[in-house]
Amino acid sequence: MLAFGLLKDVRCGIGESPVWDDRREVLFFVDIKAPAIHSIRLNGSEHRTWTMPRVVGSIGLGASGRLVVALERTIAVFDPDAESLDILAELPGEPSWHRLNDGKVGPDGAFWVGSMDDRPQKEPRGSLYRIDGRGRVTRVLEHVCLVSNGLAWSADGRTMFHSDSRGPWIDRYDFESASGRLANRTRIATLDETRGRPDGGACDAEGFYWSCGVSAGRLNRFSREGEIVESHPVPVPAPTMPCFCGDDLKTLVITSLKPDDPDALAAAPQSGSLFIASSPVAGARIARWADA
Repeated sequence: MLAFGLLKDVRCGIGESPVWDDRREVLFFVDIKAPAIHSIRLNGSEHRTWTMPRVVGSIGLGASGRLVVALERTIAVFDPDAESLDILAELPGEPSWHRLNDGKVGPDGAFWVGSMDDRPQKEPRGSLYRIDGRGRVTRVLEHVCLVSNGLAWSADGRTMFHSDSRGPWIDRYDFESASGRLANRTRIATLDETRGRPDGGACDAEGFYWSCGVSAGRLNRFSREGEIVESHPVPVPAPTMPCFCGDDLKTLVITSLKPDDPDALAAAPQSGSLFIASSPVAGARIARWADA
């Protein structure tokens, strides 16, 4: 079992989207509804916070060093050095009760991000978008999920994983790195509350897919076929996304959220914080958004 310890007691409402920046040697992550972007070193030092003007669903690293940001129903570019934020694109056709959620840069150099119904009673009208480095938006999948989540790509760039944390399911696609084209959608797993509804995901160098079981306090490792080959307990009931960090990508960090249930929060008061563990397997290296 992985041995998770506390990296930083940040207690985000909804901590999400951890992204390792190998140039700055910091981890970026977001607190969705604060809303804020954070950065921190893996020893817990130099914690910085930038307040955002709208709900921030996810982030990705750009080749320029800037961050591409999913802000409510828009795409923005944030420069953490200059502390500047510029709106790049609006996403057409998303109703006012939708927002962007999980996003990640794919092997094609584009930022992929999904939408979700943010109402308590959700409808399966979430879509998946591709935003290239010039800000051109393509709706790749339309009305496929309740809460788009779990984006991750295999190390060879030929497989994409996508989940619906309210479905709750995980799909696998064949992926063309040159064009970003998806093919052969395959439902590899349908989960439940006990095994863990699939939240954020990441791939390792051996072709396995890691998914935070947000309802079960577990980090699950799936085979390409959807079998849970490992299931690791974590210190809080609602982990949200894993990220492989460090020079060798063998440091595993997870974000988490604060549960609404007062009893659950009292039992795990550090919910919403960052947790860290050494991993026996390296993560798949994540591409940078082609903005430069």
